[in-house]
Amino acid sequence: MDGTVLVADDDRTIRTVLTQALTRAGCKVHATSSLTTLMRWVAEGKGDVVITDVVMPDGNGLEMLPKIAQDRPDLPVIVISAQNTIMTAIKAAEAQAYDYLPKPFDLPDLMKRTARALDSSSSPRKPTQPVAEKDEDDLPMVGKTAVMQALYRVIARVMNTDLPVLIWGESGTGKSLIARAIHDLSDRRSLPFVTVTEADLRDIEGPARVLARVRGGTLLIDEIGDISAEVQARIARMMDAETDNQPRFIATSQEDPAHDPANSTLRRDLYYRLSGATLHVPALRDRVEDIPLLAAHFLEKADAAMGSPHALSEGATKIFANYTWPGNVRQLEHAMRQLALTSRAAEITAAEAGQIVGAQPGPAPTRASATGEKLGASVERHIRRYFELHGNMLPPPGLYQRILREVEAPLLEVALAATSGNQAKCAELLGINRNTLRKKITDLEIEVTRGRKMM
Repeated sequence: MDGTVLVADDDRTIRTVLTQALTRAGCKVHATSSLTTLMRWVAEGKGDVVITDVVMPDGNGLEMLPKIAQDRPDLPVIVISAQNTIMTAIKAAEAQAYDYLPKPFDLPDLMKRTARALDSSSSPRKPTQPVAEKDEDDLPMVGKTAVMQALYRVIARVMNTDLPVLIWGESGTGKSLIARAIHDLSDRRSLPFVTVTEADLRDIEGPARVLARVRGGTLLIDEIGDISAEVQARIARMMDAETDNQPRFIATSQEDPAHDPANSTLRRDLYYRLSGATLHVPALRDRVEDIPLLAAHFLEKADAAMGSPHALSEGATKIFANYTWPGNVRQLEHAMRQLALTSRAAEITAAEAGQIVGAQPGPAPTRASATGEKLGASVERHIRRYFELHGNMLPPPGLYQRILREVEAPLLEVALAATSGNQAKCAELLGINRNTLRKKITDLEIEVTRGRKMM
């Protein structure tokens, strides 16, 4: 790489790591913990790329992006943030950031993105219509896992396009809520949002009535795979029709139509029309790290409605994190509402959590193994239960890496704790290369605590 990179972050470790990595790659680096200093450098014409945090001691990095775009419209800005919500990604896209990455970030990935920013023939950024401010409590997605962050970034990129969107995932994952969020945060938000099923399109006049209702807004077709072939053909003709108030089409499906085309109930011609952008909403069991965040979020939301605040004990949080939640996010939200209604104490105990989980339909919760059970037997038991949850269907592709991730993460956490965060000692204990350990810490999103180096 060749160029000058301006780095603004109040974390000294991050500044040091980025400075060293970028310098080794051939870049000149100016690093600061102050937005004021960063903006002075930008005004002086310094830098070919900016890497900035959002929350800084003297301001908000996102709020500076319009000023940078005005003064230096050809200057790419990469935003990094520990605020792992969809709104952060949306605001970064709104402010015309070149790219956005959540913390903790993958250093090689950030280096590649920086190289692309330096090599790009940057054209002046065009101002965009600001998104409507939404209360964080109204946001349908909460999560810090890599899969959710990737979903946030895709949503931010597609929300103000006219591309049709196909959203697939298991029941209860929040597909309809995501569709609604895309509409509410887009430049069509002042127009109607209409959800239709097969019943609305079954007769010959159905499509015309639907188009009259949506009036150029967003049309959500719920569970497109369950709709008959005849009605699917009508939807295809609706999408091909050239009208003055053509709506944006969004469809949901419980299965990935591209996974097994031969057995898919979705017409191929309609699939190709709908898949302008395809979003996969992961099951809750595939983002276990988000369960405590979601549980606390839903409990706080339920408490606000009932006027009686509650908090989850550490034991309760562990029980919820260990449960499989076959009904996904919807099931978790209902459980938190029930707890908010029935619990009289301010703190939700492990016993109360166990009672709620035990009353849930479906497979029994995952519990700690019996004393003396070998690790291999415990892993086998959990994997068998995972397969059983899918019934006659196979789990989503990528099972090997998901299982390895779940085993590796606690192993590294325990080993790091045992060595007081000393990565050299930890690598020796594990019998792996120190650089390999650093990469795994980043890839597995192991929280950086005092006494541990970030990378």
